[in-house]
Amino acid sequence: MAAPWDDVLRDKSAIQEAAWVAVDAALLEGVLMRTEGEPNASDVVNYAPFTLLPSAVPSALFEQAYAVQQDFNLLVDAISQNKEFLEHTLASTVKVDDFTARLFRIHVQVLEEGLAQSVFLGINRSDYMFDCGVDGTPALKQIEINTIAASFGGLTSRTVAVHGRVLKVLGKSKEASRLLPNNPSKGLALGIAKAWELYGSQSAVVMFLVEEVQRNIFDQRCVENELWNRNIRVIRKRFRDVFEKGSLDDAKRLYMDGQEVAVVYYREGYVPKNYDQQNWEARLLLERSRAVKCPDIATQLAGTKKVQQELSRPGTLERLLPGHAEAVARIRATFAGLYSLDMGEEGDKIAAMAIADPDRFVLKPQREGGGNNLYGEELRQVLEKIRDSPERTSYILMDKIKPQPAMNYLLRAHSPLQVSECISELGIFGVYVRQGKEMVMNKAAGHLLRTKAIEHADGGVAAGVAVLDTPYLV
Repeated sequence: MAAPWDDVLRDKSAIQEAAWVAVDAALLEGVLMRTEGEPNASDVVNYAPFTLLPSAVPSALFEQAYAVQQDFNLLVDAISQNKEFLEHTLASTVKVDDFTARLFRIHVQVLEEGLAQSVFLGINRSDYMFDCGVDGTPALKQIEINTIAASFGGLTSRTVAVHGRVLKVLGKSKEASRLLPNNPSKGLALGIAKAWELYGSQSAVVMFLVEEVQRNIFDQRCVENELWNRNIRVIRKRFRDVFEKGSLDDAKRLYMDGQEVAVVYYREGYVPKNYDQQNWEARLLLERSRAVKCPDIATQLAGTKKVQQELSRPGTLERLLPGHAEAVARIRATFAGLYSLDMGEEGDKIAAMAIADPDRFVLKPQREGGGNNLYGEELRQVLEKIRDSPERTSYILMDKIKPQPAMNYLLRAHSPLQVSECISELGIFGVYVRQGKEMVMNKAAGHLLRTKAIEHADGGVAAGVAVLDTPYLV
């Protein structure tokens, strides 16, 4: 997929000047992260890594990704309400994966006590790559759906202006005017604000649950500022604050430091290292409360890789979304090949197939946050080690997607300016709000394009591998 600036890539002096402009534009626009050396201090910041030039994206696939997002919102919500489906799907995983097992135990406990929460808020991001099949025609294939702490909706809202400036400096004003406006932080805040309103207490606050190390704070602040602009109070707390100061009253209303909490927006809690025993107790307290959790624990479980693999089985989507034949067709069209490694003859065959031809596949554990997937020789070694052990059921196997690389410059602080062969991943943000059984809001809320050099198999922006990008539709 050629972009209309491939000629510029060879002009070293024009590229150098554009890079200087780009970095200043990123700082001006607020495309910022804290530094690794001072991850909790905002008095030393730098620009978040980004591409010098926007990347070409096929417009038909971009539109397809947007068109299916409301369907994925409905699907995630349906899964979160289906206790039997989650129980059946995760049965083998919870035996061997302690993290998923602990989440599931809280889910069961909260259901047995009776859900106090009546308003449900989902903020998810469905991620895709453009698979160039045998004939070279690109197709949209889903990598995963993130149902907790889906990030970079804020910074990507600021990146379009940076790329517009760069194109103008390079004499491409007409192309700059074709870049699509994009503001996920506004869309995400709309969902949070709606959930806050339906909770029904003007004095209650929205609580961002944040990590101990907060390099990506400006991304969160973009969403936070949208809420302050609507006169909705926001507080930022960690799990340990909840453990020390959180409480429930008789009506299961959640209080932090004496303030009632209407919405808990998780930007934390998605990987095992986020938890110690105190943090698990804090998570249980939050889940038992009336507050709107984004996500509630059932919705987090709906985003596991094992659920993703189960959805690809014939008939599963139809059972979860009865009467939505068109939505099912749109969703299924985005699926790559997904295979179960459950114990038994089918799983044995799949494991053997992957060991024999590891470059065809990706091995995925039940983890969020990037940098966890296994490829090639590493995939083969791990599978050979666990092929006869129940441990293999904590992974799923997926066809490796083969996108068409393109040349670009990846701008990172303190790194040399050099051209790289790159591939991109498109994420679409989805927001929905349900009150009882009624879907009150269901929308696509903007997009995120991330790009990385082809030598990096796995990992996102926060993991230090991918960089922020802007799609240029071709």
